[in-house]
Amino acid sequence: MLTVDTTRPVGPAGRVSRVETLALGTAWRDFSYVRVHTDEGLSGVGEITHPYRGRETAALAEAMASRHLIGADPFDVEEIWLRMYQGDFLRGGDVGGIVVSGIDQALHDIMGKALGVPAYRLTGGACRDRIRVYANGWYTGDREPGEFAARAKDVVARGYTALKFDPFGAGLGELSRAELRRSIDIVAAVREAVDVDIFIEGHARFAMPTATRLLRELEPYDVGWFEEPLPWTHIERYAELRRRAPMPISGGEHFHNRYEYARLFATGAVDIIQPDLSMAGGFTEVRKLAAQAEVHAMLVAPHNSNSPVCTTASVHATLGMPNFTILETFDGMLEDYVFQAVRGALPVVDGHIGLPTRPGLGIELVDEVFAEHPPTGGFWNMFAEGWEKRNRT
Repeated sequence: MLTVDTTRPVGPAGRVSRVETLALGTAWRDFSYVRVHTDEGLSGVGEITHPYRGRETAALAEAMASRHLIGADPFDVEEIWLRMYQGDFLRGGDVGGIVVSGIDQALHDIMGKALGVPAYRLTGGACRDRIRVYANGWYTGDREPGEFAARAKDVVARGYTALKFDPFGAGLGELSRAELRRSIDIVAAVREAVDVDIFIEGHARFAMPTATRLLRELEPYDVGWFEEPLPWTHIERYAELRRRAPMPISGGEHFHNRYEYARLFATGAVDIIQPDLSMAGGFTEVRKLAAQAEVHAMLVAPHNSNSPVCTTASVHATLGMPNFTILETFDGMLEDYVFQAVRGALPVVDGHIGLPTRPGLGIELVDEVFAEHPPTGGFWNMFAEGWEKRNRT
């Protein structure tokens, strides 16, 4: 089970023959990808972006190739997933979770191409005709209520029917009285400016007394959810906070597989889970997480702070989820050349993404554009003043 078996009959995609990684620099972060080739001339792509550890994810993906992928049949996704996870003793964690996720995406891309069908046809088909998305990353100016309101209006004018933002600046643990008032004033200004769904991001950084206070302060503004108000080191207290909350509590982007999610489900920590298709195990694992969420009467709103490749893969993955609600996207804040580099990524139109039609994920990486925009390895500190401007150092 934990070695590649090349004696079994091979499927229509052939066997994995080569694995490579590519990285693309942008103003905000570097995007990283894995491309898997087969001896039948097919190739599939997946996203392995880590905000700070691009070299590490690339190195692990290439090492995984020699240990678990070369000679494998791409259709054996369950076995390959287990081989990577168990064979490498991953036991969770961000770098391993991201690499397994990206490779799983690439294998589904190959399978779809081999069969001539979009990847979503392999993962439950479609429960809906399009995927509703919400905008994030749009508030990169000054942290002032008027600035947030003006930018929110611009997002809505582009057709989005929902948006998310973190109004809390560099707050960690507690907020001073002045910072709390400033944060709530920002929320109030956005709510007054736009009549759409708004979601509030907590970035898992408040102590219980502050999180509880924020529930009361946010209640008048018809918030769709409060995301990650507490650190996940205090997961048991999420359920306590959830019982007090006048709005849904969401979270889960930091977990990388069903084993890490087990405590979230066991404690009833959230109303809405937010697995990331490029962190939580790819198609193979996120489908299982969605099924478990349905058992617990939870909705699925996938996290997606990555590139249009992850957006497109997430659309394929969520089309067949009965308990899906909405998908995150940062695509509206990216440079035009990103879309040239990942040709075929699905576009956002009026706050939605339609049914894919091309085989697999429908994306090809354009090497020439990658060569023109190499990675920079920059860093931005979410706990530093002005982080929301996303100026890298």
